[in-house]
Amino acid sequence: MERIDVAVGIVTRAGLVLICRRKVEGAFGGFWEFPGGKCEPGESPSQCVIRELHEELAIEVRPNQALETLEHDYPHLHVRLHPFICEMIRGEPQAIECVQIEWVDPPRLTDYRFPEANEPLLRALIRSLTSLLAADVPPRDQ
Repeated sequence: MERIDVAVGIVTRAGLVLICRRKVEGAFGGFWEFPGGKCEPGESPSQCVIRELHEELAIEVRPNQALETLEHDYPHLHVRLHPFICEMIRGEPQAIECVQIEWVDPPRLTDYRFPEANEPLLRALIRSLTSLLAADVPPRDQ
């Protein structure tokens, strides 16, 4: 069984999290995902997330916090996900390697179809980001 390491960027802004819709062709075509990709030989997951988000979205990020590594077995592939909470430090996301991007309120993440390997990450993010990101939202004028 093939084994791959995938770095995943959880990019947040104003209480929302960035997700991308995969191109129709290829594995999990049309599914939503957090931006990222396969680690190259000799590349650390944190280096990979920086490179992948630059290539896929034309943004520069700083991985500020590594989350728990998740592992999942598909029929012919073992995936190890390395998620990072990332700060966007330059650029505005562009759909270069995906067909669509959206900023989503964390509780709404379950409204989108993600690959199975993401399920534990989605549950954890909904719990933790909902309260954490609420502190980042500027107060509304009354």
